[in-house]
Amino acid sequence: MIRVGVDVGGTFTDLVLEQVGPDGRRRVVVHKVPSTPGDQSVGVVNGVVELCALAGIRPGEIGALFHGTTVATNIVIERNGAEVGMITTRGFRDILHMGRHKRPHNFSLQFDVPWQSAPLIKRRNRIAVTERIMPPTGAVETPLALDEVEKAAELFARRGLDAVVIGFLFSFLNDEHELQAKEIVRRVMPDAFICASSEVVNVMREYERFSTAAMNAYIGPHTARYLDNLKTRLRSAGVDAFVRIMQSNGGISTVEQASRSPVGLLLSGPAGGVMGGRWTGEACGQSEVITIDIGGTSADISVIRNGVLPIKNPRDTEVAHLPVLVPMIDINAIGAGGGSIAYIDAGGAFRVGPRSAGAEPGPACYGRGGTEPTVTDAQVVLGRLDPEQFLGGDLKIDPVLAQAAIRTHVADPLGIGVEEAALGILRIVNNHMALAIHSNSVARGIDPRGFSLMAFGGAGPLHGVALGEAISARNVISPLHPGITAAMGLLVTEPRYEFTHSVLAILQQRDDAVLGEIGRIYDRLRREAEEQLRSDGVAEKDWQFTRIAECRYVGQGFELRVEVPDGPVTEETARQIAQAFFATHRKEYGHAFEDQAVELITLRLIGTARADTLMLPVLDKGGRRNPAEAALYERPTTFDNGDTLDTPRFLRSKLKADDIVFGPAIIVQQNSTTIVPPAFTATVMQRGDIVVTRAREV
Repeated sequence: MIRVGVDVGGTFTDLVLEQVGPDGRRRVVVHKVPSTPGDQSVGVVNGVVELCALAGIRPGEIGALFHGTTVATNIVIERNGAEVGMITTRGFRDILHMGRHKRPHNFSLQFDVPWQSAPLIKRRNRIAVTERIMPPTGAVETPLALDEVEKAAELFARRGLDAVVIGFLFSFLNDEHELQAKEIVRRVMPDAFICASSEVVNVMREYERFSTAAMNAYIGPHTARYLDNLKTRLRSAGVDAFVRIMQSNGGISTVEQASRSPVGLLLSGPAGGVMGGRWTGEACGQSEVITIDIGGTSADISVIRNGVLPIKNPRDTEVAHLPVLVPMIDINAIGAGGGSIAYIDAGGAFRVGPRSAGAEPGPACYGRGGTEPTVTDAQVVLGRLDPEQFLGGDLKIDPVLAQAAIRTHVADPLGIGVEEAALGILRIVNNHMALAIHSNSVARGIDPRGFSLMAFGGAGPLHGVALGEAISARNVISPLHPGITAAMGLLVTEPRYEFTHSVLAILQQRDDAVLGEIGRIYDRLRREAEEQLRSDGVAEKDWQFTRIAECRYVGQGFELRVEVPDGPVTEETARQIAQAFFATHRKEYGHAFEDQAVELITLRLIGTARADTLMLPVLDKGGRRNPAEAALYERPTTFDNGDTLDTPRFLRSKLKADDIVFGPAIIVQQNSTTIVPPAFTATVMQRGDIVVTRAREV
């Protein structure tokens, strides 16, 4: 069996291939190619073909391809999605405009309200029709006016809209009207992307539900076309494997499911990195890990506690400041990466990012026409990136161009030397990232001193130790293939589907009728999950199900997720759910009121399947110190304290288990470079991951 993982970043597309032979032996081959922002599928297929050549196999031998993509996210950020129409309940046309009447910046007089200034659906394309469903039972008070729906669809067709979303009040209690309207629109507009809010996210809160459905329709046509292009290009290249797409919740789905519900792909790219980070942490015996994936454009930060994937609270699940009520791994992205541009602003301040040179033209040192200095250029000027070692020599970099860019745009305007300016660039960008890590740890009551900092992405290990020192992390981990960790994370994922149903119930009331209804809802959700897994071709013996209850105190604004025990839903089950809620509330907020009533808001069932996981071979035992067999040469290198030292380079592929490299040193490989400053040591783990600590701790 041959499996391939492909992760598309802003600058590079990362690939990993795992081949399992008849004797059970595994071989892993990695590769990295420039991304193609105009059409990511071009870079993906080019990379797959080149990877197959490196592995000595035919593209047709690939059995499975797993893909993480930023297509959906880019559509929202760049605001180049579909022209969408909306059919909604009469009187509620402006829900998407009003939102929750919240000010994005409470004390700003010039704040921007993104859902008003750049709405996903223009007001003229939001048509209200006659219908009404009433709580709490979902009874039909006013039948749907079918003729009004048809007229709205005909108007959308004349306007040439690409997508239509149907969102009616209280459809999470009864979706009859939404499904009726959807069929009418499909008949009138057979080529349009059409979705109902109850199909996208079947939960309460009309603004968030409408916004999520609108987002799904906004990115739907473009995402579906991308996935179709990807499949077509793969077939043309001879790849006939089944394709799975990474989702925001850390699971994978089919191309068909991703095309129907692309809103689940909004964190597809960064999610693979967190999955890879957790897997690497397990290999290093570390369950408390802060991951930071530093690529060319952004740095993605997540905190893994006790080996558990962090899932965002529903109040925080947003993209481009718009609420999206789908499960997402808790990831915070900032505009800081190897391509972040350094500049002097109009007020004379020295700044770095968030603007990036991206893949085209890239940093000045790439020689592709870029003239502005970037973080990568600063690394080159300081001697941390060697021209002949960058990407294994596949991409030539020019130190002269890097120096010229920094001199022209930073050093000369500030009246300082080029090297001092380069150090300033790194200190600024490292400070940005350290502050972001603190926001995701210390600000949430998490002490980073008990965590390992795992720095990956092409630029991660270049910054890892500096960031680890800034946050006082226990140690710093450089994965075996840092630049490919997100792609490797794709090969340790599993199918994951979540099905929801809203229900309002007070747990302490212990009403047998309500408890019985909750049990029946969970049974129905399980049947839906089974149907989805069966359609994916997953063997029944591999099915796994988890029941989740989203609860809050009565009158509280948002819910917390707790796991529900298997079996019939009884009074004891309700008591266990309440106790789990108290414990989660105390963990999140530092307190819990166990004498207060707990309200159950949403039932959620997660269907997953056991899947093969990536297995790296165990390295031969080394136990050497600064092994001469892995040494390459020495070159002057400037470290964060400003000292320039003759620093040896070590080839990572020649390091063995338990080898120790003493700083100052630089460990080079095809997809990344790991810096070991003076007074630090790097210890090689049994599968090739490197743990960097202060020398006194070894």
